[in-house]
Parts: sequence; structure tokens; C-alpha cells
Amino acid sequence: MMELKDLVGVHILTGVDTRNIPIEDGDSSKYFGVENSATINFVLDDTMYTVIEDPEDGYRSSMKEIIVSTGTIDNSFQPVAVFAVMRFSNYRNSCEILDIYDLKSGKLILSAGTDRSDDYYPTFVYGWTPENMWINKDKE
Repeated sequence: MMELKDLVGVHILTGVDTRNIPIEDGDSSKYFGVENSATINFVLDDTMYTVIEDPEDGYRSSMKEIIVSTGTIDNSFQPVAVFAVMRFSNYRNSCEILDIYDLKSGKLILSAGTDRSDDYYPTFVYGWTPENMWINKDKE
């Protein structure tokens, strides 16, 4: 089983998109049916990864899993050198979040994982900020 920490290091990023996908998940499915789950897809070193949300009970959410996926990505761009790190976590700010930074700009461009700083209400974190990529520095 793959983990976010497996992606720590320097990579080439060539695509990112977000989608909602229907999932059927264990016990909640028999009460609520199929739910929509948020995902973020990204291509590192020519491999597409998908981080999938577990929507849990509507108030809580977390990362269900990260998988190597196939298919196409909606938003491709020229190669960007990036470095991926796990976000600092301690007893006050418990999390399992992969942060990906643009190597040239030094800015955060993608995050994915689970924020557990409030154990009762964990939160799925996913998002990207394309304006922080050096290739977009002159675009409005």
C-alpha cells in the first residue's frame, strides 16, 4: 500500500487536476448510498497519482488512500521541477500532509492529505495554487 511519504524528494510535475468521483464505502454506504468523494490527481515523473477523500460522516473527512492511477489528466503543462516534503506534525498540529513546492520559485503549489489538528473533526486537505509555479510568474 502506497503512502504519501513515499513521494518525498525531488520530482518533475507535469499535470494536476481535481475531480469528484462516486464511491461506495463500507458501512456508510448502506445508510447514505454512494457518496461523492473529492480527489486530486497529479503527474510526477510521468506517473499519475490520485489522492482520494474518505468523506466519513459529512462533518469529518480524511484521506482514504493514494494510488497510482491511469487515464488522462485535464490540466497538463510544461515540466516543473518540484520538491515534496511531509508537513511538520506535532501534538498540537497533527497531520499527514504532503506539500509540493516549486523548486525555482520556492512557493507551495500542491498539498494533499489529512489535517488531524482537531481529532474529533479531521479534515481532508487537497488543493493546488498554479499561480505559485514559476512558469506562471508573468500571467495574471
